[in-house]
This record gives sequence, structure tokens and C-alpha cells, in this order.
Amino acid sequence: MSTDTVIHHSETDPGAGVNTRKVFIKTYGCQMNVYDSLRMGDALASEGYVQTEQMEDADLILLNTCHIREKAAEKVYSALGRLREMKKAREAGGQELMVGVTGCVAQAEGEEILRRAPAVDVVIGPQTYHRLPEALRRARQGNRVVDTEYAVEDKFEHLPTAEKARIRSRGVTSFLTVQEGCDKFCTFCVVPYTRGAEVSRPLPQILDEAQRLAEAGVREVTLLGQNVNAWRGEGPDGREWGLGDLLYRLAEVAGLARLRYTTSHPRDMDDRLIEAHRDLRSLMPYLHLPVQSGSDRILKAMNRRHTAQEYLRLVERIRRARPDIAMSGDFIVGFPGESDEDFQDTLRIVETVGYAQAFSFKYSIRPGTPGAELADQVPEDVKAERLERLQALLLKQQADFAKSCVGKVIDLLLEKPGRNEGQVIGRSPWLQSVNVDAKTSQIGDIIPVRIIGTGPNSLFAEPARDVVGT
Repeated sequence: MSTDTVIHHSETDPGAGVNTRKVFIKTYGCQMNVYDSLRMGDALASEGYVQTEQMEDADLILLNTCHIREKAAEKVYSALGRLREMKKAREAGGQELMVGVTGCVAQAEGEEILRRAPAVDVVIGPQTYHRLPEALRRARQGNRVVDTEYAVEDKFEHLPTAEKARIRSRGVTSFLTVQEGCDKFCTFCVVPYTRGAEVSRPLPQILDEAQRLAEAGVREVTLLGQNVNAWRGEGPDGREWGLGDLLYRLAEVAGLARLRYTTSHPRDMDDRLIEAHRDLRSLMPYLHLPVQSGSDRILKAMNRRHTAQEYLRLVERIRRARPDIAMSGDFIVGFPGESDEDFQDTLRIVETVGYAQAFSFKYSIRPGTPGAELADQVPEDVKAERLERLQALLLKQQADFAKSCVGKVIDLLLEKPGRNEGQVIGRSPWLQSVNVDAKTSQIGDIIPVRIIGTGPNSLFAEPARDVVGT
């Protein structure tokens, strides 16, 4: 799952001297990129950098890029063109400005970025950002650096631990990467080429980071992976653990009240993981399970390796285990060869499942993927018309699910202050944004609230004072 949002991370260091270097990190794309940016910030903090929200104040600007969306590379080059002018102006005044490109576009483009963008000093792939400080030292000596090799060493072992103060400044929810890469090779996807093969982070590292997050006040952790439910690791009992086993163990970490995970592949939803949804109250009743298409013919062309009926049977099993679970999904319309009937199959699977939230996109060619070589590309106007119809159905389902919440009493994790005095914004168990007046509560509290209304992108609630919270 990815987004088009751009996220700026900021940290302050009151004890830092006036000569402390500042870094601005601009983050595009998925939750894993957000996590990667945080860890890059941690690595740079150990080198004396502090983060700033103002690009103009930075001595180092990093673009942490995503390659999922259409024309992603060209958007990066456009941004680099603007940074070139900024760098020229800075150098004319005798000041240094270093520029780096990280993430999946860096992995895909490599040396081409240095050729097309003279302002860039370092290009770092997603598997080597633990080597960013060393790359910057080399670049400062006049050597432009490209490091996009898949690291032999474990990058997580080489990343410094975030201090509790920095964790607290990030809030009461946190991402935690447990798995990277993908072995599925869907024909539309660049992830296997930019993130590499599926790799699972060792169990002790995950537990150590989860413990540190909890001790710093984090109440909710979202486990991340390109195929997060492909995670495998050696358990303390000597047998191979899967994601379900990991969730049972994380549920024992004191202070962690909520667990989530994303993004899942239908082929990796095993019995133990479904049992975790049944047994663990801390595992939130929300599951992002992409299907991409409702047509078996298109699913085969996409190399998804499951049918529409297999997906529906899986959803049935999950809902039997956890009746209050809300489903989320991803959909691609206009994949090469998609007929009107194939598209109708997608509409049918959406109607059958009933999604509380979903992400839908027009197919766009990714150079180097098998889908780019397929004949019978669907015209853009046809893709646009189909996407409009699909999104209308998905938005109606999302609105219907929100309306079904009105009147319910739910446990709400308070995450941040709202716009109005006394207002607090939290997340429902189903990942909805909820506004509530909670003057007597604190950020990080989990309080019972009654849903009283819906908005375009959020719910409204009042404290349920007649209910004992958890």
C-alpha cells in the first residue's frame, strides 16, 4: 500500500551548537519509506545532524523516493532541478548544501541520477541507507557516491538505536519493519527489482525494538513489510515462526496496547495468523489484503497465483475467526488485456467483500516489469472511466461502513490535539480518524467513546462516560 503524501520529519536538539548540521528529509510513498526516513534520521543524528522542517535551513536535503506511482522518476528529476538552483545560490554565498536521493527510485536509476542531476552528491538504495553517513563523508571529500548494491550485512544491525526522547517526539504510534522485499513477481510491480528478495528481520531485533518503543510511550505498533505475512524467523523454541507467532509474542510486550500489520499477500495468510486475529484483542480488527482484480484471467496475467474464489474463501475464514474485522484492499484497473467482463468481475468481488477502505489505481507501465511488454494495452480513456466507476463503488462502501459505526461505543487511542480547544484526534480499531472532545484525557490514553456522526474523512465521537474503558 502506498500514498501520494509527502511527509516531513523534524527533530530538535536544544543542546546542539550553532554549527550543528541540519537535514531535511522529504518522504514519498509507502509506510516503509516513512520508517526508513526515521531510521536515516537516527543514523544521521549519531553523526551530529538534527532534522529541520524548513528545507531552506538544511545543510543536507534527502529525497526518500517511491517508484510505485506513474512517472515517479520524472517527478524526482523535476524536484532535483529545483534543488540545483538552490545549491548554486548556496554555493555562491560560500555555504555548503549536500543533496541525496534514497529509496526505490535511487535503486532503479542509480548512476543515471548522477548523470542527469549534477546537484546530487549521494544515491543510496533502500538496502544500504545504514551506510549513508559514510557515503556523505566520501561525498564531502569530492567523490559523488552511488551505493545501490544489496547489502550482504544486516542493515538493521548497523543502525543506531533511537533515543527515547526522539521516539517520544514521534508520537504514541510507530511503524516497525519486520520484513522487506518480495519474491512474488507480480507482473505489474517493481518492488522485487527495487527492494530485492524477501528477507525477514530476526526475531530478537524485532522484540528489542518493540520493547524500546513501548518503554518510550508508544501504545500502537504497525508491523511493516512488502509482504509482511511472509515473515519467518527462528523462535526461542527452535522451530520456525511465522507472523502469527510473532504477533502472539508481541502481544506480551508490556505497554503495547495495539498491534497492526501491512501489507499482506493472500498466499501467505496461514492458519496461525488467522488464529491470532481470533485470539488477540490487541490485534486490531482491520486487515489490508490486496486482491488487485476480480477476474481470474487477469489475476493469472498478473501472476497473483490465486483465484477470485480462493480470495473470497480466505476472507470468509478470516471473518469467521474475527466477525468485527474490516477489510481493506488494493485494485488495479486497465491491466493489459482487461475486457469489460474482466472489469465487471472486479466490481462483483468488491460488492461481495464489502470494503471499509480501499486503494485503486489505473495500470501504468513500469519499465523492466513483465507487464510493460504485454500487448493489448488498455486505452487511457477506458482506464479512467473504469477507475471512476470502481472508486464510486468503493467510496460508497467506505461511507456505508462509517455510517454503520454511528451509535457504537469503541475504544479510541488518542494520538494528537485537534484543531479546536479540547478536541483530540484518535484512531478507531478500524483505522478511522475520530474527533472527540476529551479535555480530561491525555495523548496516549485509550478511552471509550460513542460515535455520533460522520464526516468526509473522519468520525465524530463523545466520551462514553457510562462505559468502563480498557
